[in-house]
Amino acid sequence: MAAPKPQAPALEIVDLRHFGSTELRPLLERESLEWARQLAWDYRSSAEMILRYIDAKILPGYAAVSREHVCGYAFFVYEGSKGVIGDLFVEDTFNGNGRNGNLDQRLLAHVIETLQHSPGVHRVEAQLLMHETDSVARPFLSEGFQRYRRLFMVMPLQGAGAISAPGLPLQFEMRRWSEADFNTGAAVITTAYRGHIDGEINDQYRTVNGSMRFLNNIVRFPGCGVFDNDSSFVAVHRPSKTTVGLILCSRVKEDVGHVTQVCVLPEHRGRGIGETLIAASAENLRGRGFRSLSLTVTEANSRAVDIYRRMGFSVLRVFDAFVWED
Repeated sequence: MAAPKPQAPALEIVDLRHFGSTELRPLLERESLEWARQLAWDYRSSAEMILRYIDAKILPGYAAVSREHVCGYAFFVYEGSKGVIGDLFVEDTFNGNGRNGNLDQRLLAHVIETLQHSPGVHRVEAQLLMHETDSVARPFLSEGFQRYRRLFMVMPLQGAGAISAPGLPLQFEMRRWSEADFNTGAAVITTAYRGHIDGEINDQYRTVNGSMRFLNNIVRFPGCGVFDNDSSFVAVHRPSKTTVGLILCSRVKEDVGHVTQVCVLPEHRGRGIGETLIAASAENLRGRGFRSLSLTVTEANSRAVDIYRRMGFSVLRVFDAFVWED
C-alpha cells in the first residue's frame, strides 16, 4: 500500500494589521529580489516604506500565513471614494497546483471584496506590474472590472547610437523640471489626458487637484523609484512662456531610469516635442552611465507605442490594469 501523500499546510488569510515588520520583512526581501531579477528594479526603498506603514498599523490588506510563516500579502489604500490595490506578492511554492495553489488570486479576492463593500468607495484601481497579463485576471473579471493591457518597455542606453529625435521647433525651448513647475505641470497633465484612455485607468489625471497629487507621489515618494531631477524636463512655448509638455524620470536602480510621466498638450502634438523630451532624458541618463530606460504605456495607445518602438524601446512585459466603478 502506497504511503499517503503529505498534505500541504493549512493556510489562513489574516488582516495585515495583525503583523509587524519583523514577520513581513523576509517576504518583502524575497519580493525585492524578484523585482530586481525580472524588471531590473531596486524595490528595497519601497519595501522599507511599506514596512514602516505596517509597523504603524495603518496599511489595510491581508497576509497569507502557513504554520506561522507569512507566505504572501496584498495591500490597498483609500483615496477618498477610491480604493487602490498597491501590491501583491506570494512565494512561488504557494501558487502552483494543489491545496494552496493560486494563493495570489485568493488574496486578491479578499481585497476586492473588502474594497467593493467599503462604505463610500465607488471606484477601485489596480496595476500589478509584477504579474503578467492574465495571471491574476480571474478575480477582477469575475467582479466586473474593466481590463486594460499595458506594456512595460525598455530601451538600452549603452552601446547604441544617438537616440533619434526631430528636435524642437524654434518657438519652443526645453529646460529642467523645477519645484516651480508643479502647478503648470498638473494643468498640462490634466489637459493632455482629457478624453484619453489613460484617464480611464487613472482618474487622478481628470482634475488638476488629482494631477497635483499624482505629481507629489512620483516626485516626493519612492513608489516609482527615486525622482531624478537631472533627467526630467519641460518644454516651453517661447512666445507665450507656457509649458506645453513634460517628462519626469526616476532612478529605479543605480543604473536604470524609468519614465514616470511624459505628455504633450494636444494642440502641440505631432511636432516632435514628446520624442525630443524622451531623447533628452535618455541622453542625460546615458551620459551619466545609466544602462537602460524603461516606461509603461497602455497597449491601445498605438501612436505612443509606435513612437517608443521607433526610438528603440522594446516590450519586456505585458501586464494588466483593472478598474471597477460602482
